[in-house]
Amino acid sequence: MKVAIASDHRGYEIKQRVVELVRQLGHEPIDMGPFSPESVDYPEFGAKVARSVSNGEVDRGILICGTGLGMCIVANKFPGVRAVSCHDELTAAMSRRHNDANVLCLSADLVGEQLLQRMIETWLTTEFEGGRHARRVREIAELEKQVCESICESGHAPSERPQRPEQTIPPVDDEPDEG
Repeated sequence: MKVAIASDHRGYEIKQRVVELVRQLGHEPIDMGPFSPESVDYPEFGAKVARSVSNGEVDRGILICGTGLGMCIVANKFPGVRAVSCHDELTAAMSRRHNDANVLCLSADLVGEQLLQRMIETWLTTEFEGGRHARRVREIAELEKQVCESICESGHAPSERPQRPEQTIPPVDDEPDEG
């Protein structure tokens, strides 16, 4: 199985070990960066992995950032991607059994090394159960299709639409990251 792997700067060191673990488990890891521990923005690297899963270039993806949450948000913007942020072996297994998750998002800061390894091994070896769960995954795909068609018909990307006041995105802060 081809597995695309990326991180931000907070997950860089762990990503190096994840690439090797995936190889040891008999899969083909595709390292999509970053290639140094210098500060980077996670959306760029989350998008690389999600795009490769969405396009069918790889079978699955693994993303690592400080909490796993930002990468998960980015990955789920891509059609066909079912990204999950897991925190233990049970959530890793259930994400595969019931949701056919194809991108695993992990925390570099909140999960220990041994648990991280067990979660990855569980996630890579757990099969999708299908059955009633397949129906639900198809429903998700249909919702995604409807949303995409709605966006195409309106001629406006979601970022161009008027936002409610509580959804206003704060202005960009170009100050350097400290974490």
